[in-house]
Amino acid sequence: MTARLTDRLSIFTHPPSVIIFKTLLTMKRIFLFLLTNLAVMLVLSATLSILGVNRFLTQQGLNIQMLLIFSLIVGFAGSIISLLISKRMAKWSTGCHVIDPQAPGGPQQQFVLDTVHQLADRAGIGRPEVAIYEGEPNAFATGAFRNESLVAVSTGLLDSMTEEEIAAVLAHEVAHIANGDMVTLTLIQGVVNTFVVFLARIVGYFVDKVLLKNERTGGPGYYVTVIVCEIAFGIAASLIVAWFSRQREYRADAGSASLLSSREPMIRALARLGGLTPGELPKSFEASGISGGAAISAMFATHPPIASRISALQQLRVV
Repeated sequence: MTARLTDRLSIFTHPPSVIIFKTLLTMKRIFLFLLTNLAVMLVLSATLSILGVNRFLTQQGLNIQMLLIFSLIVGFAGSIISLLISKRMAKWSTGCHVIDPQAPGGPQQQFVLDTVHQLADRAGIGRPEVAIYEGEPNAFATGAFRNESLVAVSTGLLDSMTEEEIAAVLAHEVAHIANGDMVTLTLIQGVVNTFVVFLARIVGYFVDKVLLKNERTGGPGYYVTVIVCEIAFGIAASLIVAWFSRQREYRADAGSASLLSSREPMIRALARLGGLTPGELPKSFEASGISGGAAISAMFATHPPIASRISALQQLRVV
């Protein structure tokens, strides 16, 4: 087994053949995470409102201290629940098939499985589940825990890329896991959520009491304003998450270079992506994909420009 893996991974020292792709690797995992997080947060907020918690927060003026505690609970609950179900949601949204380590479905699946496992061993993490799904060239990594994660690759990627390029992409995804990007994302999202919940209720209280002159505690204006603000502020907060994602992409690229002991495979893979057309997945995962998809604007992009990523790799010193 070790000899076979060594032979397969020896392709990293040889230049790949030239293949022109018609699809761009895009991942939208971050959007699924954000949507799940926002949905959980809104459900928790609505449930607590029905239970009368909002009335308690505003019955004698706005209780800032209690509001902050409330915001922390709702905010971090949304992000943590989203993290815990991230792997299940990924499997569901892509319909991927997890490879049985004891009975891979052919040499191609064996190569993917062996490569991911060896890369995980090099990175010092538990061996992830490895899955394959039907679709355009794509790959992603997800999961709440470093030692219980998932790496999935599409049939389009396996059929379109050389083994060197596949391995570089897989190393990028393993680096995301080793770097703990999902956990860090969850913490950042929890902090952002706290501000979203807190500010939404501040604005709701202002609209209800100052603009609508409502004498009652928590009138309709308050509840409508809170819901609208939570959605609007939640979307605006995704700018912070997108910025964080862009920084982690550079680190995952560097991680790929480190795991393969060469920056060239990742540079070549990124260079090929420059002229490709987007291949769509369900509106799901973007933060841990190999390249970002179309975004409303550069601020919402979860991946830096390919040229910037190549430039960063070219300046990287691989030990």
